[in-house]
Amino acid sequence: MNPAATARSAPYGDPGSAAEPACVDDLTRQNVQAMRRLEEAALASRSFSDRIAGFIARFCGSMTFVAVHVVLFSIWLLFNSIPALPHFDPYPFTFLTLVVSLEAIFLSTFILISQNYELRTSDRRNQLDLQINLLTEQENTKMLQILERIATKVGVSVDDDPTMRILKKATHPEALVEQIEQVQRDDSQVPR
Repeated sequence: MNPAATARSAPYGDPGSAAEPACVDDLTRQNVQAMRRLEEAALASRSFSDRIAGFIARFCGSMTFVAVHVVLFSIWLLFNSIPALPHFDPYPFTFLTLVVSLEAIFLSTFILISQNYELRTSDRRNQLDLQINLLTEQENTKMLQILERIATKVGVSVDDDPTMRILKKATHPEALVEQIEQVQRDDSQVPR
């Protein structure tokens, strides 16, 4: 299921989805629930390999994983150290070293796959934040323009406020990116 479609299926104003918010708590609760639905939809749409890698990464980051390894390694070392028993991997435990090395290779691969999924999720959230911030900026610019018209209509002069003249203009993201990059270039040229 598409996460965006899930979020659109229960918009704020839809009378069938939830009551109109009566207070800020209701509004924030609706926002939290909408984000939870987005996250659940994203988790449900993960590929099989992402699910397996996520499960393995979660298990490997648990105390159960550590306990299982402590027990298995202790048994392995004890079994191969007691003189009366036949040793399938005598000291210096070459086979154990091979097994642990192979396990490390596979675990690091699963963890990287899981991190790649988390990075994609984080990128999606960042894109959502950016779009909401841009929309908010556009709404605020429009409100300033409307408020200036209202002020003019009622006879209040705002022409002497230079900040108002600047803020009522639309912000261009490309110009902001260029400014950020210029500051970063300037900072990188300054010796530290």
